Amino acid sequence: MNVKRAFFAIIVGGLVLAFSISRAVVDTSRIETVKGKNVLTQQDLQIIDDFMEDAVGDIVRTTNFTEVAKTRTIILNYQSSQAQYAEQYSQSAYARISAGLQEARAISDPKRRFKVMTNLLILVDSLQYPRLVDLAVAMIPHDNSAVRYWAVRAATSGGLWAKIGQDQAGSVQLAGRILAECSRVAESSSPETLNLMAEFAGRYGTPGADELLARVADTRIARYADWSVKYELVDSTVLRLLSEKVVSGGTAKPELAKRFAQLYSFVIQRYVKGQQQAVLPEVSRSHLASVIAEVENKSLSKLLGAAQATLTMAVQQNDLNALQAEHDRLFGAANQAGALVGRLGFTYGSAGNSRNEPLTLPDPPRSQAVAGTPPTPQQ
Repeated sequence: MNVKRAFFAIIVGGLVLAFSISRAVVDTSRIETVKGKNVLTQQDLQIIDDFMEDAVGDIVRTTNFTEVAKTRTIILNYQSSQAQYAEQYSQSAYARISAGLQEARAISDPKRRFKVMTNLLILVDSLQYPRLVDLAVAMIPHDNSAVRYWAVRAATSGGLWAKIGQDQAGSVQLAGRILAECSRVAESSSPETLNLMAEFAGRYGTPGADELLARVADTRIARYADWSVKYELVDSTVLRLLSEKVVSGGTAKPELAKRFAQLYSFVIQRYVKGQQQAVLPEVSRSHLASVIAEVENKSLSKLLGAAQATLTMAVQQNDLNALQAEHDRLFGAANQAGALVGRLGFTYGSAGNSRNEPLTLPDPPRSQAVAGTPPTPQQ
């Protein structure tokens, strides 16, 4: 399953952003004549700004959100590579979307408020103008999960960062700001947002990137521990990125190695205990099986320095005893350290309170004692 595609469908589908066949309200007649010119006058530049003000204003003031996607598409269609036009379009987009977000904050209806903000951030993400990044970064702490998702997505887009570049002083500082903002809100973020955060952290070898990835892992570990975890497929991304940081650069990273082991252990324990106690929805079982196999093949084998397929075979045969036995061999149990611990040189627990084995997944709450109901997407 394509994790990004699934999350995109969930987020967009829930906002009623489908295209409409009805006539758009944005007037494009004046900007149509400007778009084809080779040299623009001051009046032409004003027409561009007027168009952007009208189009963004339409998004902010609408109460019919079936029209919003069409308005966003019109804005995207009237981009141009002509230098004067492109510079004015970018400037106007920043000014008008910034004003639109400010106006949206004053909308009294919370549902309409978050839809307007989300649509403006989707527009920011689609335009991919470097000067718009600050607008997205400022919205990362927002407490609405859809708004935060699109803020993080717009701020961390790979296409956008290809334009910004990663080696310039300003871009390094900007990346640090994004990493810090994400770290502050990781604990309260949805799985799809954590996935974006982890992927962004994986691009950098900085302490801030390591901290964000650790925060994402800690959040997932905590949600496994209280049986509130959703979208286990996210953990394929998180575990892969943790393993890559552990083995890259030649510098030992025991804190990240410890989180890799604990999170992967909880994935396996949830698969085992969830079936033993009949609390695991079929979709979760499928997702966990996929994570176990993919991580063993692509990450665990590299960490161990040898091909490893025992976990995958146990899952394929649904042999829970064999799966638990291999779990204990790899991660440790009782007074016996696991093979992964010895290989990577970390210990569980904290200084002065170390352990040989990972935390044991608690029993699920009684309220989860009936299997078969798939998890509900976080909104």
